[in-house]
Amino acid sequence: MDSSITRDLYRDIIDFAHTTPPWLQHLAELWTEAGLLLFGVLFVVAWWRSRTGDTRAIALAVLAPLATAVGYVVSESLKSVVDEERPCRTVTDAAASLVPCPPTGDWSFPSNHAAIAGAAAIALALAWPRIALLTVPMALLMAFSRVFVGVHYPHDVLTGLVIGAAVATAVMLLLVRPAGSLLGTMRMSRTALVVWFAGPGTAERLPQERRAYEPRA
Repeated sequence: MDSSITRDLYRDIIDFAHTTPPWLQHLAELWTEAGLLLFGVLFVVAWWRSRTGDTRAIALAVLAPLATAVGYVVSESLKSVVDEERPCRTVTDAAASLVPCPPTGDWSFPSNHAAIAGAAAIALALAWPRIALLTVPMALLMAFSRVFVGVHYPHDVLTGLVIGAAVATAVMLLLVRPAGSLLGTMRMSRTALVVWFAGPGTAERLPQERRAYEPRA
């Protein structure tokens, strides 16, 4: 995986990182983890705003974190098969990484951070299209920050982004109908907690959904 091209690109990026102001270096280090927390907050916001929408809207919002988790599992599974060493250990002529190099056994390819970011960005965009203007740049910056701080090759993060986005898209599209049916049923429940989770739905559609579940005379 670590061809001369990607090694040279890694070297150029980490050398550039060392020329940047300390505050930017610390910000990049923080963003590699804080970005994950921000995606988590956006999952909650997407779910909350979708509770008054139709069943497809709430289904997509509920599936978004699940799709992201599946993207991570696929990335982690591939990582355990490839066993690529971290560039901060193998590219010995490059500048030191800005953060401690992960231990041997914590493999480099693909980047789990990038996979999670790619999956979350696309999943949220499917559930809440307007937010793609925020989530896609967030994912790209998070992926780049992993190379910037010195713990991944460029091809690690690029592959991670693609895997996460592809897996999340597949999960969302495959499960949206059964999830929507389940949530529609949950909206007919008399249990307050269940209804709170599934949401009341739209004022126009909910009576129709309720009538669909009422027994015929």
